[in-house]
Amino acid sequence: HVQLVESGGDSVQTGGSLRLSCVPSEFSFGGACEGWFRQSPGKEREGVATIEGDGKTNYIDSVKGRFTISVDYGKNILYLQMGSLKPEDTALYYCAAGWRGGYCVPWADFRYRGQGTQVTVS
Repeated sequence: HVQLVESGGDSVQTGGSLRLSCVPSEFSFGGACEGWFRQSPGKEREGVATIEGDGKTNYIDSVKGRFTISVDYGKNILYLQMGSLKPEDTALYYCAAGWRGGYCVPWADFRYRGQGTQVTVS
């Protein structure tokens, strides 16, 4: 039974930084495609960033230059480094794995998602 557990969410002030982590159980980040999503109350789920095995990354425009997705394959941890945070970044962030194919982009389809970690920017 695959589980993804996110951590690192917190309440921060505008301009602050956070690093989110995603640790899987019964799953290894194998370098196909992994991603981070977010969802705010009353809004649809939004893909934020994806990373491929060759290190290629994709971001939505609103986070480009501020967020960085990465994978430590040795530790099997997926990260999302967030900087210059804005109130509009406030959301429940969760990681995704088990890519269903297609293009490795923030709106890709994944089999597995975690329960999320809350990020609040004020």
